[in-house]
Amino acid sequence: MSFQKILVVDDEPQMRRVLRASLSAHGYDVVEADSGEEALRKLDAELCDFVLLDLNLPGLGGMATCRTIRAGSEVPIIVVSIRASERDKVAALEAGADDYITKPFGVPELLARVQAVARRKPVTKKLSSVLVLDGITIDFETHQVNGRGRHEHLTPKELEVLRYLVSHVGEVIPHCRLLQAVWGPNYGQEVEYLRVIVNQLRRKIELNARDPKYLLTEPWVGYRFAPPPNDTP
Repeated sequence: MSFQKILVVDDEPQMRRVLRASLSAHGYDVVEADSGEEALRKLDAELCDFVLLDLNLPGLGGMATCRTIRAGSEVPIIVVSIRASERDKVAALEAGADDYITKPFGVPELLARVQAVARRKPVTKKLSSVLVLDGITIDFETHQVNGRGRHEHLTPKELEVLRYLVSHVGEVIPHCRLLQAVWGPNYGQEVEYLRVIVNQLRRKIELNARDPKYLLTEPWVGYRFAPPPNDTP
């Protein structure tokens, strides 16, 4: 699938002009918004395939905008921000962003990130659409987690990471392999992405996120999904 329409959300007119020119030159239809509120209105009014979102927005703010978009849509979101701290990257991923690029950046890097998401395909190995762990039901079709008083929604990246680990049950998946399977071949060093997503998944599907039973860490190597025998998918 190739994404065609990109919503650029940035309060700096010059940045919007640069992004419009760069993306349009590569065949993308660009829609602009200068605030979180306008971005939400644009997404309600027309179908966009991708969102480039600045964090330093007036009014609603970038993080809140990201959370609001993610609450009602699975449209891919790449945060484009001058903020370079790991704390900001973690917060953006927790808010539902798919990726994070720090300003200033080169146009080739931006296009590579967009194209990586466009090329991503879901895990093809056949899985049951529902997984039950200690009375908690995970529905891979609706992205819902229910049971034991919980009602959670998995973000697209949470779902992809969980699908990949479950489809390789019991196998230790190195960080680099998991990153490339979920984010694309140009990834491999962004271990903090995995740490954030796995921590979010543990909070949603484990009975005790601090003492996980299913999503296990292999120190310095990667992660594995290890259900008890009666829970094997």
